[in-house]
Amino acid sequence: MKKIFSTLVIMACLLLAVPAQAQVKFGLKGGIDMSKITTEIGDNATGFFAGPMMEVTLPIVGLGVDVAALYSQSGIKFDGNSDKLKSIEVPVNLKWTVGLGSTFGIFAAVGPQFGFNLDNGVDAALNSKTCAVSVNAGVGLKLLRHLQLGVNYNIGASEMTAKYADDPTKITPNFRKNSWQVSLAYMF
Repeated sequence: MKKIFSTLVIMACLLLAVPAQAQVKFGLKGGIDMSKITTEIGDNATGFFAGPMMEVTLPIVGLGVDVAALYSQSGIKFDGNSDKLKSIEVPVNLKWTVGLGSTFGIFAAVGPQFGFNLDNGVDAALNSKTCAVSVNAGVGLKLLRHLQLGVNYNIGASEMTAKYADDPTKITPNFRKNSWQVSLAYMF
């Protein structure tokens, strides 16, 4: 009984020691957003995103969390006009990294992304909701301890338009934003 108890105590201490060794890095992330708005009025368009990010990694298993606050301008074309949907995007990804030392690594990431629309003309014209949820899935490379090059697909999980409260008979196009994103991050 004492051996079992001692073994459990040692295992608990080891599990508690692993998070104390977690690596926390801060950086800047930016890239290109190639959006496909799924609606009868939308079409493909290109935009960009940029902002700060944070990465927390457990070094033994390569598992971690990647969080960012990105200013995004996603392109949209409708009724013959081009404009940008402006928003703050907050991706929260679970990231698994396999590496060869600190100079090279390959990672896979998956998680939700929360988008908060900024007030602009497109939002008013389409009666956009103030927030939307999507799902990220991606892969990438870690190079020279500081650079991360990634590609991910962002799938719209919620509709981005609301019904008009003042006129329920007025039709609003229901659309979701799906996009390919290519990003480059520099970690300090």
